[in-house]
Amino acid sequence: MNRYKAFIGILAAELACLFLALYFYGFEKEALQATVRFSGRLSLLYFSLLFLLSLKSNWLQAVLSPNPFAGFALAHGIHLIELLTYQYTFGKGFVPIRALGGFMAYVIIFILPFLYTAYHRGKIKEKTFTIFKNIFLYYVWFIFFMTYLPRVQGKLPNVGGSYQEFVILLSWVCMILGMKVATYFSKPFSTQS
Repeated sequence: MNRYKAFIGILAAELACLFLALYFYGFEKEALQATVRFSGRLSLLYFSLLFLLSLKSNWLQAVLSPNPFAGFALAHGIHLIELLTYQYTFGKGFVPIRALGGFMAYVIIFILPFLYTAYHRGKIKEKTFTIFKNIFLYYVWFIFFMTYLPRVQGKLPNVGGSYQEFVILLSWVCMILGMKVATYFSKPFSTQS
């Protein structure tokens, strides 16, 4: 998939999140909250593919983008705009330490597409890129984990969504880590056979 089609696909998916929120909640506060939530779920889906699939996978390049990190940065950047809009409009639940952790994640998310391009142009070595990629993958995974854990624990009331939804999403986040770890342990065995 070329960059233009990937860009259009991400925008279409984000618009679908908005229309679903409006369909279910009308033009109320809950619609903006749901838009943020649905967009976050879309980002989690995109991130899950990045987390689980090798960058050398033709399928990953074909489905997401020639630079899948740029696609994720776009999708999660839209989510950030929605989140900031919601916070500015309704201004509840701002936790500075959580905001700092999220800010650091966004810095990494927005830097990685440029590092990926530099890597492909031979401006940085594979080992250097791999270090940054792994920091990105595991830090952003941790942010997703910390997004859903307090919701499951009931520490973030009035965030929208159901308890069952939070349990499923936290379980998924834990499961993708398990799948990722399993691939590391299976590599030595697959080369022996």
